[in-house]
Amino acid sequence: MATKFYVGLDLGQAQDYTAIVVQEKTDGRYKVRWLERPDLGTKYPAIVDRVKEILSSPAIRGASLVIDRTGCGRPVFDMFEKARLNPIGISIHGGDSVNHEGKSWKVPKRDLVGCMQVHLQNKTWQVSSKLKLGETLSREMLNFRQKIDPITAHDSYSAWRESEHDDLILAAAVATWWGEREPKPLPRLVFVLPMPKPCDMVAPAWKTISDYQR
Repeated sequence: MATKFYVGLDLGQAQDYTAIVVQEKTDGRYKVRWLERPDLGTKYPAIVDRVKEILSSPAIRGASLVIDRTGCGRPVFDMFEKARLNPIGISIHGGDSVNHEGKSWKVPKRDLVGCMQVHLQNKTWQVSSKLKLGETLSREMLNFRQKIDPITAHDSYSAWRESEHDDLILAAAVATWWGEREPKPLPRLVFVLPMPKPCDMVAPAWKTISDYQR
């Protein structure tokens, strides 16, 4: 079974935590392998260095870095690109359609929420309570709800950058969404040439010099 790792990053601002979530995807199932919250006030360059250190681990070789860039802006996202971390940027909006230009994606809230809900209901997304912040993420999951007004069909979400306790679940959501959305590599094509027939393998009867001299 193929295994792929995804590192989700929710970049906090002045009074918000930054959250780093490392997830392993195997056979359509996600398992959270690492959770981290840098101290409040940690500067973005230090966060870039920390993420680079995590991605350099042989244990998660080839992992995809997915960043919620909704509030941090382009300059901060560019710092990760300059560090050659090949990030995918997710900007969350309240519309209905997914759009992208290069590595920057605009994703509706309902798509991220729906993706997480499907995996939670199917029990294909797991986090261990043995992780240092495992119980914290579990509490965020319990507070994570989707409400749709039956009259206006307007989405509203609790615990979605509307409180101080949503950074871990948001980092997990962008990573999971990309894990489902990421283009799959094209299959490797192998061309097998048919063996020539026995008659094709017989050398032709070349004319001798004397034949041309006649």
